Amino acid sequence: MDLLYYVRLARRSWLLILLSVILAVGAALAITANTPPKYVATISMLVSGHDKEGSLSTAYQAGMLSAQRVHSYASLLSSRRVVGQIVKGEDIARLQENITTEAVPGTVFLRATVTDTDPARAARLANALGDRFAELVDQIERPTPRSRPAVKITIVDQADVPLEPVSPKPLANLVVAVLVALLCAMAVIVLRDRLDTTLKSSQALQEASGSSTLGVIGYERDAKNHPLILRSRGRSSRSEAFRALRTNLQFIGVDRQPKSLVVTSCLPGEGKSSTSTNLAITLAQAGWRVVLVDGDLRRPSIPHYLGIEGAIGLTDVLIDRARLNEVIQVWGEAGLSVLPSGQIPPNPSELLGSGGMREVLAQLTGAYDMVIIDAPPLLPITDAAAIAALCDGALLVARYGRTRREHMTRASELLASINARVVGTVLNFVPSGNGAYQSYGYGYGYEPEGRKPVNA
Repeated sequence: MDLLYYVRLARRSWLLILLSVILAVGAALAITANTPPKYVATISMLVSGHDKEGSLSTAYQAGMLSAQRVHSYASLLSSRRVVGQIVKGEDIARLQENITTEAVPGTVFLRATVTDTDPARAARLANALGDRFAELVDQIERPTPRSRPAVKITIVDQADVPLEPVSPKPLANLVVAVLVALLCAMAVIVLRDRLDTTLKSSQALQEASGSSTLGVIGYERDAKNHPLILRSRGRSSRSEAFRALRTNLQFIGVDRQPKSLVVTSCLPGEGKSSTSTNLAITLAQAGWRVVLVDGDLRRPSIPHYLGIEGAIGLTDVLIDRARLNEVIQVWGEAGLSVLPSGQIPPNPSELLGSGGMREVLAQLTGAYDMVIIDAPPLLPITDAAAIAALCDGALLVARYGRTRREHMTRASELLASINARVVGTVLNFVPSGNGAYQSYGYGYGYEPEGRKPVNA
């Protein structure tokens, strides 16, 4: 994983990141607004001792005091005996929690800080703490009531009333909240991406299927309402993607180029019908003699896409109720031949795998350069496998972000088990911002020229 990987993930999930930051900023502002301000007042004291003559010693005895007594004085500062002389009752424990003491390393200085929501009270308590502590040390360090104390506490710096609170800090809270939100959002995005087994790149599709990716079809917002590539006179990036698929398909096994191709997918809703229809249109525009067969005898959709009558078609031919040339319709300026599915039979799998279907395919491959069959999904039912066993090749369609790797692998293994030839795969509905799909969008466009297939 490199930086580009994280940038793409962040770009793909920018809405989640933005929502996380907004929630974090809102929480930080709410916490800051409901947190009472706290002020800190600090007092500094010097610990000194008397020599044998009774004068203060600051040199020799400093080391002895720091080693033997200064650290114990730091604990004594916040003791109940000292604090109890300042406040009474339950306030003793509360004040003890808000007192912080330390012995300055390498010196004989003591420092005490008092935290409170009232700045004036914090300073008053700190000064009172220093006074009471000095008196207590003066008492406990006298060998006898009339003797001179061995140690003296001198207040060096009195506590001043603090002007600025130490907490909360709105800016620091906002910065921390934003950083935490970004880290958590990226962690969730990376984890979700690692746990996601859907296909989101042509490389992943190739690895899952064991076959090359022949086409990457981009997502268009109005493709659901206008699935065909005839809009804008074929100048859209989606039209160009189908032309690239047509070109790649022409050079699949020059010596064994398929003349009958079944187009299927793993599960419903992955775009196999729109792919087969647009591929047939693109081939017809290039001068191929193409027939599009609606082989989905359960949920036919080709008549809906092309706007033709589909009541009579393939099933009527298979049960000898009509002749093949009677049910084939010619559609569009390119002269695309279409064989609808006809009436929905009670036994689609048996009809599609019958000898009659084999004869129909033989007649079609003899009359056309390419026979494209729109078949049902592979995994729920066996119809597509029955057709693929009779055809020269199969084209698997996967939908970006929906088709799972394990489903594509299972579909490929199913086709391999019946000796069906997978000529390639198509990754469908790829977002334009994804690295797997590049949109060119020529502004001037060009008219597709008629051309003969390489095996014609």
